[in-house]
Order: sequence, then structure tokens, then C-alpha cells
Amino acid sequence: MQVRSILGAMSMLAMLAGPSVASAEEAFATYRSLTVDVALDLARAALNDCRQNGHQVAVAVVDRFGVTQVVLRDRFAGPHTVTTATGKAWTAVSFRTNTTELVAATGPGMPQSGVRGLPGATIIGGGLMIEAGGSIVGGIGVSGAPGGDADDVCAKAGIEKIRNLLDF
Repeated sequence: MQVRSILGAMSMLAMLAGPSVASAEEAFATYRSLTVDVALDLARAALNDCRQNGHQVAVAVVDRFGVTQVVLRDRFAGPHTVTTATGKAWTAVSFRTNTTELVAATGPGMPQSGVRGLPGATIIGGGLMIEAGGSIVGGIGVSGAPGGDADDVCAKAGIEKIRNLLDF
């Protein structure tokens, strides 16, 4: 008899909780992320574009969560460029904004100026989001060209080189 009332109570609870109980399919998120091979092709393309323009740089590619996938440093790029490129890529993904746009938005006296003091934030041009199918799938950071605008050019060239793989 007790088993029957316990089962009845459990059934009643299940009915009450019905719609709020997630199915196994709803318990997981799916997402797209760059493969390491595509990240490497992207980094190489950006590095080569900078070389053609006479710049020695470092290039970093991060996944959609900001975790580093690939870093390439040309042999004469400064020692600071690896950390800076990685920081730019992380910042673009983390704030879902290309770093050149963050330069003006976080300047002195701006409401978002405090962002510049956050650990890991690198607010210098040269960090771009990599988007595909309306989602961020990664980020690229370039450091070492003379100015953030030149870093942006190399990063954009790298993205264009793999664009056909991103359109889905």
C-alpha cells in the first residue's frame, strides 16, 4: 500500500513539473568552432599579408570562447607581439566587438572607459571577431605592424582567405 501511495505522489509531481523538465536534447548546447587546421590557415594568411606589406608581426587565433588555438610569430616581430596579438583576439571575442571600435568607445571620459582596466583586455586596433552564419566562431589578433589600422588590414586579409569556409 505504501508503494502505491509513493508511486501516486511521484506521478503527481511528474505531472506538475512536466513542462519545466528539459529533455536530454535541450540539456546541451551545440555550437560551431574553427578547426585547428582552419585557424592555422587563417593565421598563415594574415602573417603572409603583413609580410607582403613589409611588417613583422605575431598572429593569434582564438576559439569562440577566447581560448588560444594558434599563435604564429615572424622571426623579427617584437617579443611583446605574441601577448598583444593574443590579447586582441581574446578582447574581440570577449566583448563581441572588433578592437578598433573599442578604442573610441572606451576612451577617457567615455562611460565604458573602465573596460580598459579589466584584466586581459587589450584595447588596440588589430583584433577582429570571426563570424559565420550569424555567430561568432573565433577571433584573430595581429600585432607588430605600425599601428592598429595596419594590423586590422592583415587580420581582414586572413579572414578573407578562409571566407569560403565560413559561409554556411
